[in-house]
Formats: sequence, C-alpha cells, structure tokens
Amino acid sequence: MFDTVLIANRGEIAVRVIRTLRALGVRSVAVFSDADADARHVREADTAVRIGPAAAAESYLSVDRLLAAAARTGAQAVHPGYGFLAENAAFARACADAGLVFIGPPADAIDLMGDKIRAKETVRTAGVPVVPGSSGSGLSDAQLAAAAVEIGMPVLLKPSAGGGGKGMRLVRAEALLAEEIAAARREARSSFGDDTLLVERWVDRPRHIEIQVLADGHGDVVHLGERECSLQRRHQKIIEEAPSVLLDEATRSAMGEAAVRAARSCGYTGAGTVEFIVPGRDPSSYFFMEMNTRLQVEHPVTELITGLDLVEWQLRVASGERLPFAQADITLTGHAVEARVCAEDPARGFLPSGGTVLALREPEGDGVRTDSGLSEGTEVGSAYDPMLSKVIAYAPDRATALRKLRAALAETVTLGVPTNAGFLRRLLAHPAVIAGELDTGLVEREAAGLLDDAVPAEVYAAAAAVRQAELRPPLAAGWLDPFSVPSGWRLGGEPVAVRHPLRVAGHEPVTREVRRRDRFRVEPTRVTVTVDGVTHTFHRAGTWLGRDGESWNVQDHDPVEAALLGAAGLTGVDSLTAPMPGTVTVVKVAKGDKVTAGQSLLVVEAMKMEHVISAPHDGTVTELDVTPGSTVAMDQILAVVAPADTARETRPDTARETRPETGPETVRETAQEAS
Repeated sequence: MFDTVLIANRGEIAVRVIRTLRALGVRSVAVFSDADADARHVREADTAVRIGPAAAAESYLSVDRLLAAAARTGAQAVHPGYGFLAENAAFARACADAGLVFIGPPADAIDLMGDKIRAKETVRTAGVPVVPGSSGSGLSDAQLAAAAVEIGMPVLLKPSAGGGGKGMRLVRAEALLAEEIAAARREARSSFGDDTLLVERWVDRPRHIEIQVLADGHGDVVHLGERECSLQRRHQKIIEEAPSVLLDEATRSAMGEAAVRAARSCGYTGAGTVEFIVPGRDPSSYFFMEMNTRLQVEHPVTELITGLDLVEWQLRVASGERLPFAQADITLTGHAVEARVCAEDPARGFLPSGGTVLALREPEGDGVRTDSGLSEGTEVGSAYDPMLSKVIAYAPDRATALRKLRAALAETVTLGVPTNAGFLRRLLAHPAVIAGELDTGLVEREAAGLLDDAVPAEVYAAAAAVRQAELRPPLAAGWLDPFSVPSGWRLGGEPVAVRHPLRVAGHEPVTREVRRRDRFRVEPTRVTVTVDGVTHTFHRAGTWLGRDGESWNVQDHDPVEAALLGAAGLTGVDSLTAPMPGTVTVVKVAKGDKVTAGQSLLVVEAMKMEHVISAPHDGTVTELDVTPGSTVAMDQILAVVAPADTARETRPDTARETRPETGPETVRETAQEAS
C-alpha cells in the first residue's frame, strides 16, 4: 500500500477519498485553488498544496501543477476522483512518466472507452448489445443528419469524447437537426476540446441502469450489481438506487456478464461502470451506452448493499493486490438510495445558485450517510460543478430506504445557498417513484407539479417575528424602558399591530403584522411561531429561514421606493439581467444593433450550465455592459433593449433599476457531472 496519495480533485469526493485514506493509515495530500483556500477538503487532509487561481484550467485541470504538487509532497500515487482529469488519458500517462501510480485504469482503456464510437465497436465485437446508431468517427454535419434520418426520428446527438449528459441533444424533428448539431458541436468543443458527434436511436421512456465492475491487474473481473439511475433532469442524474426494481435475477446476471465482457475488452483495471439503456417494457433488451472509466458519483449505494469500500479497492488494486473474492462471493443485501444536493434554485428554473453557507446541518447515522464538501462559511461560487453533497439512505427494503431518505432530506439545512433538497424530497414521495415505475423522462414530465411555488404564510410570520425581536432594545443595567419596546402598546388605547413589509425574490411583497398577543420565540439559530393554532419551527441565519429541506431568504421590502418606481412607469422589461452568477461566454450583438423578440443576444455560463439571454421584444440595444469573459453576479444588468415603440424609446433610461421576474431566456445544460 502507498504511504502518501495526492487527491487531484476537490469538494465532497476529495473529502470522501481522505476518509478512506485515513482508515488505511495513508497520508493524504489535498490540492486547492484560491477559491478553495478554506475548503473542507483542505482542512481535513494531512497536507494541502495551492495549485493556482480559481479558474479550473489554471488549477484543477493543470497537469503540470498537479504533478509539481505531488513531487513537493512525496506522493507515490494520484487519485483523480471524478470530473476534472479523472478520465483524461494524457494525465494518466503524465503520472506514469513522473513515476506516480494513477489510481484508475490504464491510459489506453481510458482512450478507448472515452471515444464513444470506438467503445461501441469494441464492445459489440465482445458480444455486448449496443444502441443502433451512426458508425465511424469524424462525420460531417450532413452525414450526421443523414444518419439520423436513416435511423428515424427521434434521435439523440452525443459527443464522442464526453459523458454525463454534457452536450447531449434529443432531436424529435428533422427540421431541427442542423441547429441542434451545431449546438451540440459547440458544447462538446467547449467541454472536451473535441466536437466529434455520433447519433443514436432514441429509446422511448428508457431506464438508465449501470453495472459496477471491479478488475485487478491479474485478470480477475467481477461485477457488483446494478444501480438504477433513471431519475434525471436534463440528462443529469439526481436520484440513484441499488438494486433496481426492474431487473430479475436472470437479467441482472446477464447484464453483469455483459459488463464484465466490456471491461475485459479494453483491458480494464480498477473500479469502473458500464452504462446501459433499457426499454422499460422489455428489460431483457438492454443496450450498451458507454463505460465510465473512473469512480462514479453514485458509488455509495453500491458500497452499502455490498459492504465493500470501493475507494479502498481502487487503492488496493492500484498497489498491485489481487481481488480476494470471485463473482460467487458477491452478495447484494438490502436497498440504498442516494440524492444529489446541488446549488440550484428550483423556483428559478433550476438555475445555478451561489452564496455563503450561513448555517449547515447534514444528517448522519441510523442508515443515513452524507458525503459532503461543505462547512459553515463555505463560499459557493460559479467556477465549479453545482453538486454540494450526497445524502444516502440504507434499509432492508426499498420502501424503508425511501422513507429514510425523505426524512434525511427534511433534516438537511444549507442556509445562504438555495438548493434542490426540498424538490428531491417531494420527488421521492411521487407515486411513480414509490411504485418503482421510473424512466429518464419522469422528472421532466412531473417537475412543474413538484415545485412549491407559494411561500407559506408561516414563513412570513417567522420573518416578522425575527424583525420584531431585532427591534427590542438591549437591557441597560438590568432595566428595560417599557416605552422603548416595539409592542404596539398605546397609552389609554388598544395596542396596535407592528407592521413589517417583507419580500421573497420572485414573489409579491407581503406586509405581516405582529400583535402583542402573537406567540413566537426567536433564538440565535431557530425561530418558532404559531399560526392558526399550529406551531412551526424554522432554522434561521440572518434573513434566511429553513425547514424540511426548503429555504427562503426573506428580505425587508421598501414600499415607498416601490411606489416611486411604479409612479415613474418603470417595469424593468427592457433590462436583461444575469439569471445566475457566472461568466459571459458569448456576446452576439453590439450597442446600437436592431434586434427582434426572442433573438439570442448573450450566453452566460455557470457551474457548467449555459443560459441563453434573448431579446424581450423588438427594439434597439441601447446599453451593453459586458464582453466575453466578463464575470457577472446574479441579477446584474447585462444589456438594455429599448422597445421599437417610439413612446417607450423616449422614456428616461432608468428602467435598469428593476428587472422582470421572468423572461424569455432559454436554459441549456452543458456539463454537470452526472455519471
């Protein structure tokens, strides 16, 4: 076994690897960018090395800086985690050239399975069924379109060099092929530096099932059962479980054997995953999609049902050990389900969010596990993937595991950064999910019904209680002047209510009255209020309130300012604002340009999500405040489009002080790690 291992990654996976290294008595070396100088993985490692600025290209993706860090700290091996350079064959070769063990498969296996076209041809030769699609690499746009027409619509466009849903496009109409091929190429080039595409038949209502494999350097290969990953949003996995309710023992065995053949076909060693697309109505008709040549985000569910630490076995295999168990020794016991908690705001179309973690509570124990890279004070920015943590529940049966996970998500508190925890909790209670009737389109079809758009009355009541408590003056020498207490008390008259104007972004302002008889209790980290005879308890941090996995940032509302803006006729519809903190990657117009409603003007990217900003109406670009590469904050003004209507064009240019609650923007996912 190695003495020292460098972890070429960050966040929850770095913390996860450190945990196993510590258990094995191996010294851990963390690396960090300037954005992560105070991150949890840095504090928990035995040693940490700065490798550059926040930009991933100059830090976590810099091979030279990672190798230099390994040399400085005496590391003997490098664990790549997942994402970043985990499936980069050049990095694996560079490690070997530097005398370091790359804790993963051989570079040739990464190369082969990283090219989806070659991978399909290789596993087909090994007797593994593959999805019908185009053949050959380097196809032109015209050849891709022709192959799509021959296969029959709908089809799926996929980058050959990548995975995890990055750059994938489902095309249902032949007329859209040219546009979607161009978009897929651009995203593939941006994500992987390679715009080679392939086209595959779209399997209607498919299920996404993957098989975990483990191979040593002595020719032994086993599979560790399957994981069901069908609950996805925009091709990104959000809930994973093991085993799948779809498979019977015969199908499970057949798919496992196919996965083993796929691993052998590329000379694989270490932990890897073979992904299959499975028609829900005919599970025996499964098709190979791709092989992920690394540890998966969802590996904990396999660990819980097999009792094996996959990171430990990655280390043991990389150090030359032989697997001490055969296929017959692998047993699957119980059921495990994982939910990915991400920095995104479901109420704003799941746009990436950010901020400072003001209060944090992560569930653990009694069949519940949280893998996280968070701590209070963590700054969640737009430079990296939005996944913050994973909450996993284990139980003897699926129904109990689902209940445990819902309860664990309800206990999850991440105040200061909007997350999808509440949405995931509601998804896990959906009748189709409980029944195991899953497919990769389920979340998209049901998402609208799973969004909790309204702000509960008790949230405003709790916020008003906090404001009321903050108005109370401190004791002076043990005495409190009763006339300074904001209780609404009046001499010789009935007490009046104290009014607090409040607002949650995206919702109309509310004025909440607090009367002398109202019952509430405000503590430093909690607030309890009684509304209509029901007592509600919230976690609190500053203006943030949270419960049941949900959170609300309740701000003070200035009705005077709002009235003045309204009197001036300002609606904000002319101003285009950043929907999320991120970077402007494309600017398609210049100041003075005439534009039409719906025309694409700018592209903002954050946390590997691309957001297209479109013109709200016909008009002229009168202001343009950004250029490609500009870093922008959420709700920052990007441009102003004066409407074609002359009367409106002559209106004073003060509309930028407000913004529309919704707009015509189009969301496009480019690269969230999902596999």
